[in-house]
Formats: sequence, C-alpha cells, structure tokens
Amino acid sequence: MKTFNGNNGIMDMFEKGKILKICAPMVRYSKLAFRSLVRKYNCDICFTPMIVAADFMRSVKARDSEFTTSERDRPLIVQFAAHDAQTLADAACVVAPFSDGVDLNCGCPQRWAMSAGYGACLINKPELVKDMVRHVRNQVDNPNYTVSIKIRIHKDLRRTVDLCQKAESAGVSWITVHGRMTEERHQPVHWDAIKTIKDSISVPVIANGDIKYLRDVESAHQLTGVDGRFVFNKKMTLQWTAVALFLYMEIGIIVILCLPFISARRWQSIFQLRIWSCMAMFWNKVFLTMIIILIVLFLDAVREVRKYSGKDHGTDAKLQPNMFDHLHMKLFRAQRNLYISGFAVFLWLVMKRVITLINQLASVSGTTAALQVQADSANRTAKKYMEDNELLKQTLMKGKGDKATSEGMELLRKEVEKLKEELKTAEDALKKSQSEADVMKTQTDGLAREYDRLLKEHQELQNLQDSGSKKDD
Repeated sequence: MKTFNGNNGIMDMFEKGKILKICAPMVRYSKLAFRSLVRKYNCDICFTPMIVAADFMRSVKARDSEFTTSERDRPLIVQFAAHDAQTLADAACVVAPFSDGVDLNCGCPQRWAMSAGYGACLINKPELVKDMVRHVRNQVDNPNYTVSIKIRIHKDLRRTVDLCQKAESAGVSWITVHGRMTEERHQPVHWDAIKTIKDSISVPVIANGDIKYLRDVESAHQLTGVDGRFVFNKKMTLQWTAVALFLYMEIGIIVILCLPFISARRWQSIFQLRIWSCMAMFWNKVFLTMIIILIVLFLDAVREVRKYSGKDHGTDAKLQPNMFDHLHMKLFRAQRNLYISGFAVFLWLVMKRVITLINQLASVSGTTAALQVQADSANRTAKKYMEDNELLKQTLMKGKGDKATSEGMELLRKEVEKLKEELKTAEDALKKSQSEADVMKTQTDGLAREYDRLLKEHQELQNLQDSGSKKDD
C-alpha cells in the first residue's frame, strides 16, 4: 500500500486532471478498521466520523473512544462539529500531530446537530465559519496542515457563494459541497450549483452527494467541471440486499414445499416437530411484521419510481445531457427495488397459503385413511356375520323338533340384535367421518378460491406496473 509523506502536505495531492477518491465521514462507520479497509482499494483520503469538538476537549474518555489512528492511516482528515472558534482550534491542535487536516461540518442536517448550533445551521452564519477557519489557521503550527469545510447549499445560491468566498478569504484549504439543501434528503443533487460555486472561488472544490459507484465520479466531473476532486461516499443499500436474499429464500422454500416425492402427511409430521411448536407461538407476529416491512419498502420503491420518472427530471436531462444516464440508472434501480419488494410480498403470502394448504391436505388424507380403515373393518365384520348366518342356517336345517327350532331361533335373534347394534355404531362413525370430510372439502375449496384471487390480483398489479413503465418510457 502506498504511504503518504506528511511533509509535502495534503494539498500536493490535488494535481490538475487527477480525480481524488475520498471516503466521506460516515457515522459509526469511518473508524480506523473501516478506513484501513478502504485504503486497500485505492482510496486517496479518509475522513473520521464527525466528532463534537466540545465533548472531545472536555473528556479524555471521549478522546480515546472517538479518535484512534495508526502510522499507516494517512492521509487523514478529522471532522469536527463546533460552534465556537477557540474550541475548534484547541481540538485541531490536539489532533494535529496525528492527522493531516481538520474539517468543519457545516452540512449535517440532523435535528439534534442543528438545535445544538452544529452542522447545516452554520451555512447561515458565514462570519462565524470564517472566524473558526481563521482561528485554526493561526493556532496550528504546521503550515501544511489543512483546514476545510463541508457545506450544503442555500435556496438562494448567492448566499452559498458568499459563504465560500468568505471561507476562502480566511484561508480555507478546500470546500466540500453536498449538492442538496438542508431540507432535502433523497432528491437529485444540484450539480449546477456545485459548478457555480467552483467557478466562483479559486480553492479546490470537492463534490459530494449521490456518488455511490466509481462510474458516478466521471459523470459528476462532467456535470460540475470541478478539478477532479470528489468525495467517494459509498453507501451500501443493505435493506434491498436483505430483501433480495429474503426473496430468494422464499423461492427456495416454496420449491422445496412443492417437491412431488414428499407427501403432505410427511410435511405435517415435520411441522409437528418440537422446534416448530416453539416457533408457532411467534409465527403470527413474525408474519405480520414482515408484511408491514415489505409493504413499507414497496411503497418507498413506488415513491422512488415516481420521483425519477417525473417530467421535471426529463426536462433537466434535456438541458444537461450528461445527467440522463445518471437519472436513468436511478430509475432502473428504483424499478428493480419495486419488483423485488412486490414479489417478496406476494411470495410471502403464497408461502403461508401453501403451508396452510399442505396442513389441510394432510388432515384430509388422514381422515380419508381413517375412513378406509373403518370401511375395511365394516367389510370384515359383514363377512363374519354372513359366515355366522350361514352356520346358523345349517344348524337349523340339521336340528329336529321344536326344541331345536326354538334354540336356533333364539340364537339367531341374539345375533341379529348384536349385528344391528354394531351396524348402528359403524353407521354413526361413518356419518361423523363424512361430515368431517365435507367440512375439510369446503375449507379446501375456499383456500383454492383465495389462492386464485391472489394470483389474479398479482397479475393485475404486474400488468398495471408494466403499463405504467411503458407510459413513462
């Protein structure tokens, strides 16, 4: 891995025509271990997570936990949140021997930060920002030590330009511009605003926002015209990766459940294992929770599709042709997420229905087997009684006199009564089994109709989405 010579200064890395890949400060992620990892993949400069300067100076424990580094962790920029010039300067002096620069966060839009006077609220206080930059410049002895700021843009871009020019006059080394306003979160980045800021100042400008892949770097460079200095802010969409894996898991489970050589009764015996009995008490809660999560993700994907397929974005793409591929990729990802979440919801419902049908089919099979056993028993009993009846007839034929006839008739009467009682018992059991079979058949027919309805609704939803996508194209 390449090493960094701190004596030359980090500003020497800003060569004309060279694109710097900078790992932006990310909360809880940009620690030493993560920085060491991204440096193995040709990351030029790394930032620490945002550190509150006042807490950093107040507590030794905070300093030990918030800031850790190593000899190979260079070049390194320490980002602070501050609203007092002297506090920021003191914090910069503490970390200066172990880093190559400090960055003042003027772009964090979180409520807690803005309510405490940190982050994005500082873009409305250009004189304070200028004063903080000047204090760090004057109090850090190393002339090669950098002082930078990270900002968001105003609705009135002239105020942002004024802020940048004042920071430049105070000696700021470079300015990172997140091309969104404070109230914006997932809206497209205003690349034209970054370009205007770059054209208004002479210090290097780093573009930030929606740069998730290396291919986005060149696109952003063409849109803004900056000196090839970009923040490489890679945020993995873990939720969609998890949803995709969940979708594949659903497909695998449904395929396994539908294997023809595993009978429904075998599945029922598997479902009756102790482990499934323990899980059954949580099944309904898990099912409803997953339905809610998947529906929320589905609605979020619908919102993304509508956002990136709007007419306004199409107009912007015509005015700036280089933006077309960027917006088209965003729309493609949103549509992909829409299909993933939609099919995940559908297959989750289908999987539950398939498991229910398997249990119902196993119950019907069990009832049918019981009925078959009862029918076989009835046939054997009838055969036995026929044999006994034939034996009685032979006895009567062989008997002589009234005594033999009366004995035979008495024996025949007892056997007939016994046969009637057993026949009545068998008939009651048969009626009960038949009633249970009718109930199970009714439930099975209802489940089949419900399954057909779900398939029909899914087909209509898919047709509606396809027609919507064609209309947007």
